[in-house]
Amino acid sequence: MPPEPTLKTEPASATEKAARRSRVSGIDRVLQVLDFLYDTGRPSGAYAIAKSIGAPLSTVYVIVEDMVEKGMLSRGSDGNLWLGDRLYRYGLAYARSLDFLSVANGEMHDLCRHIGETIQLCGLDGDHMQVLAMADGPGHFQITSRVGTRVPLNWTASGRLLVGHLPDDERLALFRRCATASPTGRADTDPQTLSDAAKRAFAQRLSIQAGESDYAVACIASPVCNEKGVCVATISIVLPEQKIAENPAHYTESVRQSAERIEKAMGWRNH
Repeated sequence: MPPEPTLKTEPASATEKAARRSRVSGIDRVLQVLDFLYDTGRPSGAYAIAKSIGAPLSTVYVIVEDMVEKGMLSRGSDGNLWLGDRLYRYGLAYARSLDFLSVANGEMHDLCRHIGETIQLCGLDGDHMQVLAMADGPGHFQITSRVGTRVPLNWTASGRLLVGHLPDDERLALFRRCATASPTGRADTDPQTLSDAAKRAFAQRLSIQAGESDYAVACIASPVCNEKGVCVATISIVLPEQKIAENPAHYTESVRQSAERIEKAMGWRNH
């Protein structure tokens, strides 16, 4: 039998390369639109989006119209754009695949019932701490940080724990880059002090802050670490500042035990 002919792969032409770049650019623009809406946290018009992401208005009009048609964006009666139902479905599918969030959510609600205070699960998002999930306490005490809130790492007890496992030089460099003054003026901004405090809190599996990001609000957090000892999230109690002095051991031991139960359920308690 004669040998089968082989297919030769010709180098991509300049037109093909440009087309590929164009497709990537289109995806990048879509992500820029979504990131802008996520970061601002409210519906916006195409002009404001184009101005923020530095894209031609005509380009943004074409992109957002396509996104609206495909359900990735929705348009209100005032013409402003917001995240669409399709993204919500994707988010639900993603959340269902995360065993950790399922386990941690259950523990979060158990701790909320046991303590009678607001409980949060927090994670790392770049140079910020982000609230991943939350169970509101039964009282009238209200806090400003809801699910999706992002705040600088040096403002919160959880923020310090989330980077406490890092090597000293990385942790110090991070705080040099991201430490900023808080609204109350009580958050420490000295990188070395923050780095040392984060390392110490991580070793103790406990971090406490009071009044640093919000007046009269305190947070008691414990790290949730994976099998490598990396802090992947925190579980924290958010409560009025004056309550810490009443029975500190009750809160600190409860939050530590909750973090350990999450780790055990995930099979991470070997570190």
